Amino acid sequence: MSRTLPHTLSRRERQIMDIVYARGEASAAGVHADLPDPPSYSAVRALLAILVNKGHLKHRSEQGRYIYAPTRRRAQAGRSALRRVLDTFFEGSLEKAVAALLRGSDAGLSQAELQRLGQLIQEARKEGR
Repeated sequence: MSRTLPHTLSRRERQIMDIVYARGEASAAGVHADLPDPPSYSAVRALLAILVNKGHLKHRSEQGRYIYAPTRRRAQAGRSALRRVLDTFFEGSLEKAVAALLRGSDAGLSQAELQRLGQLIQEARKEGR
């Protein structure tokens, strides 16, 4: 049984993780109900078992059914996913990623958001990051 949290998840595995994160915890029936164009119930149970084996989910037994929960906090998983995006699409450069986002026509940042970003940059400078 692997507990290494591999970087790659299939589309369905990502969808399941999104559902479990959104709910906080979920049964196989709950995941199945929330999946778009869901596969069979047994396929969902098999995917949940795979995610447990990969170390992304844990489970407990409650009234004869498994309840699944993430093994890592959403923010921690988000940072890991963002690092993979940076490495894959932006040569590991946060600057390039932010520039791409800000240049996008749909960025639409408010003055308050721009001010907050400026504050975060100032804090990073002070901390020597």
